[in-house]
This record gives sequence, structure tokens and C-alpha cells, in this order.
Amino acid sequence: MPHRAGGSARTRSAWGRLSRAGVLAALLAVGLLLAGFTTASAAPAAPTAPAAARPAAAATQAQAHHGRHGRPVYYVALGDSLSQGVQPATPPLPTGVALGQSIETDAGYANDLYAHYQRAFGGALTLVKLGCPGETSTSMLTGAGSPCSYPQGSQLAAALAFIAAHRSEVKLITIDIGANDIDGCATAATINQPCVTTGFATVAHNLPLILGALRKAAGQRTVIAGMNLYDPFLAEYLTGSAGQAVATESVSLSKSFNQLLGQSYRAFGVATADVQDAFSTADFSTTVTLPGVGSVPLNVARICEWTWMCAPSPVGPNIHANATGYRHIAAAFERAIGCLGRRGR
Repeated sequence: MPHRAGGSARTRSAWGRLSRAGVLAALLAVGLLLAGFTTASAAPAAPTAPAAARPAAAATQAQAHHGRHGRPVYYVALGDSLSQGVQPATPPLPTGVALGQSIETDAGYANDLYAHYQRAFGGALTLVKLGCPGETSTSMLTGAGSPCSYPQGSQLAAALAFIAAHRSEVKLITIDIGANDIDGCATAATINQPCVTTGFATVAHNLPLILGALRKAAGQRTVIAGMNLYDPFLAEYLTGSAGQAVATESVSLSKSFNQLLGQSYRAFGVATADVQDAFSTADFSTTVTLPGVGSVPLNVARICEWTWMCAPSPVGPNIHANATGYRHIAAAFERAIGCLGRRGR
């Protein structure tokens, strides 16, 4: 797997620290950004090398069950902590890991997708996980500021090198990136509006470069799928009337960000795994009973039941999906990808 530069994955996003006024300001900023957003159509520039030399990475993490017939084929998983199945540690704890510490697991959506599709290849599918917890769109593109290090300089460069070495054998690429570009824009009570605007603009610039490079390297026959995002801030709905107002407004912010992601995905023939819809992110109308709480909107229940946002400290609040949530993310990818196999796409 990529070498980690140190530190643990973040356990709470900036979304969970927004004030009501901050969300309103962010919505205005994002609306202006999206109104002027245009997807890059020119061929992307090659990823630039990071400013400083990075340590050599360890071998790529891979899971393989090679069949008796045919050569191996590959599923390459790219992205941030979600692509590595990060969750807070719970008992029994691994040696040296604290309760609630965010750790990589084999219970993420990439592992679920691998298990789903490897049967279609007669056991010849290999999962290659190149993702990096804490990765931003900039660090994925250039390697600068990445928490991980790759021999090729960046996660994207490592992916392109792997694709070049196995082009006809790479059958599936998945990606999730961008959420960390707006992390750090909030304090306990306010949101830094210029920071959020910059974050959206950065993703709008970087994501087409990343997707364009992947599509050019992999060709049109390789299936590439990217996910949009669930809204962990919906958990604030449970904190009272102020939290409910901010949770409602945060959904608009989440939808705007997902619109930005979708524009880039469509431009490069990338299938969209609609995680926003899978988590019922916009559904405040349907109510369900949440154990221990009572009647709540469906989207709030989904966040509490499918992520660690409503878990008690020190395990929560944690923005990452739990095993159930990752299975639903994988199902969203499966719907977007459809049939995949030697006789499929």
C-alpha cells in the first residue's frame, strides 16, 4: 500500500463544525461558483512532480484470487479514506491502536465491490488499492501535501504507471476525491467563506485533470466510476432546533458539491455512483423510528445507522461509513457500473 506519512485520518469533517450563518454564506458562495463552472474539455496536462522528493512507497496493496484459466485482471481503487475503508477502531483493538482511532479496514466499499465482481472473472480479479486517507484533489494530482508517498510522486502518477503496465488488464477504476478540499474551512462557530469557495474552485479545476488523465491512460473500454457524497452533517439534526436548521441548509451545500462532481464525471464518461441518493440525503419528508431517539427524518436515520456520526465518544462522531454504509456505497457503484466481466463491459 502507499506509505503513510504519519498521523491519523481525520475523524470529523468541517461540515460538522459549521454554524447556521456559515452555511448560508457558503451556499451563496457555492451558487456563484457553480453558475460560472465550466468543465475543461482540452486534453489534461500531465501531473506535475511534487516540489520535494518523497520517500519511496511500500508495495501496492492488492487482493487476488487467480483462476485456473486466463491472465489476471485488475480493479484499481483510488481516492481518500473512503477508498481504504477507514472506520474508527472498536474492540477487539489491534495492537497499538486506541479506541476510536481512524484506521484502514478491509470492510470498505472497494472490498465489497471486489467481492461482488471477482466471481464474474472466474476468480482472476485482483484488487489494487492506491487510495490515501486525507488526500485532496491537489495532493492526488501532484503529490504535494499528501499524507502518503508514492514512488511515482503522487497517487495519480502511481495509478497511471500501473495502468500503463497493465492497460489491457485493468477492467475497473473507482474514485472518490474532493471532500478533504473543504476540510479545515470551519472553526467552532463560523465558516471561512473564501476557503470554501477556493475548495470548490480547486476541485472544479483538478478533478477534470485527474479524470482526463485516467481516461486517456485506460482507454474507453475500461469502466471508470466515481461517487458523489453523503452528508455527515445531518447528524446535527439531533441537537435541537438550531442544528435542524443547519442540517437542512447543509443538504443544499452537499447537493451543490455533488453537482460539481457529476459535471466532471459526465464530461469524461465516468459513471456516477449516486451515494447521495442511496443515503436518502435530501429526504426530510419520510420519517422513521431511530432506536433510542424516536421519530426522525429518513436522511438523518441513514447517517446515524450507516456512519459513525451518532456513535458516542470516543468512537464517534466520525464521518466515515460503517460496514453497512460501505455496503450501500458499493451497491450504488454496482448500479452505476452494471454488468462487468469477460463477457460484459
